[in-house]
Amino acid sequence: MSEPEDDLAAAIARAWQREQPQLPVGSIPILTRIRQAAKLLTDDRRRTLARVAMDDATLDLLSTLRRAGAPYRLPTRELAARSLITAGAVTQRVDRAERAGLVRRLPAEPGSRAVPVELTADGHAAVEAAVGNLLRHEQHLVDTALDGPEQRELARLLAKLLATLPRE
Repeated sequence: MSEPEDDLAAAIARAWQREQPQLPVGSIPILTRIRQAAKLLTDDRRRTLARVAMDDATLDLLSTLRRAGAPYRLPTRELAARSLITAGAVTQRVDRAERAGLVRRLPAEPGSRAVPVELTADGHAAVEAAVGNLLRHEQHLVDTALDGPEQRELARLLAKLLATLPRE
């Protein structure tokens, strides 16, 4: 498949190849497109979630609890680990979701400092609606551009790339 004439990533690569032919430019069409896609998808996700009165941070918290399975409860330390965020960020998310009636903090077990957080009935309903809406919408976006084998191949290639990227 050829590149569209107005493809920014290809134009950037061509310009650097022209200006400094000794530079390797093979990463530009790949990584620039990934960054462009990430920006467009992040903006689209924000708009989609706004239609169900949810933000990405709250969705992440509620989804993490929902994916944990019944009784939809995790200690804050586990929430931080599964969400790849700091304990402070978890506290802020839990505070906000608790004020909205979406989660509740439970008393720590005797002899433990771990504070369990669990979904409320309202939180369960909110995450079910948000995730259902979001996943159907995002699957439509992918289906519009790629057939099943292409989706699997892209997922495989992205996983391969991600596995080699530096982590801090």
